[in-house]
Amino acid sequence: MIKINGVVVKSPDVFQASVNDIVKAERNSGGTMVIDLVATKRKLELGWTYLSAVELATLLAKVSAILFEVSYPDPVTGAERTGTFYKGDRSCEGLTYKNGAMIWKGLKFNVIER
Repeated sequence: MIKINGVVVKSPDVFQASVNDIVKAERNSGGTMVIDLVATKRKLELGWTYLSAVELATLLAKVSAILFEVSYPDPVTGAERTGTFYKGDRSCEGLTYKNGAMIWKGLKFNVIER
């Protein structure tokens, strides 16, 4: 479902895509609002419920660069779309410690199109 830098990653349990218009808006001397569309960008909210320590480390490593390529199902086109993204804050919760390793729950982060 999701590829980061061309490599398929574990499918997220939460996938929410938003389409964001970036505009420049101001009122002219007649008081009329003038709106210019600067760009339309995507933001993807991603979340995984249960992850091994290896899966967690792999996902976090894939988004460690400042910018990276993400391929995902686009709600506007209905097809796969690829763009350059950066990440937001990453959060995860430790669920339990089993056989000498932490089982992780709730990795969440968003990626925002450049």
